[in-house]
Amino acid sequence: MRNAVLCLLALALPAPISPALAQMPPTVQELGTPLPQRGPARVYAATCGYCHGTNVGPILLGRHLPADYVAKMARTGRGGMPAFRPSEVTPAELAALAAWISASPRNPAEHGQ
Repeated sequence: MRNAVLCLLALALPAPISPALAQMPPTVQELGTPLPQRGPARVYAATCGYCHGTNVGPILLGRHLPADYVAKMARTGRGGMPAFRPSEVTPAELAALAAWISASPRNPAEHGQ
């Protein structure tokens, strides 16, 4: 019984922090610090390009779709296309992406519907 009490007390005491660990810089981003904005080509590759232009969704590039239509479809989704939340694509990224898609030339590497 005495050993069990001693073990519990040892577990309850705070462990000493080594000086090396105490001086390590933080490796995660502070809460509330905004992430750097991604460019429209990067957002397209990470979100839209996964389906569009690969025979899953319709081709977007080179169709000169209105930017407001692109933004609305990205935010609300339609049919099998998911909606992208502001936490996934920020409003600024979405505005830049929609303008970029609207003005983009056709990409011959893309194929699809």
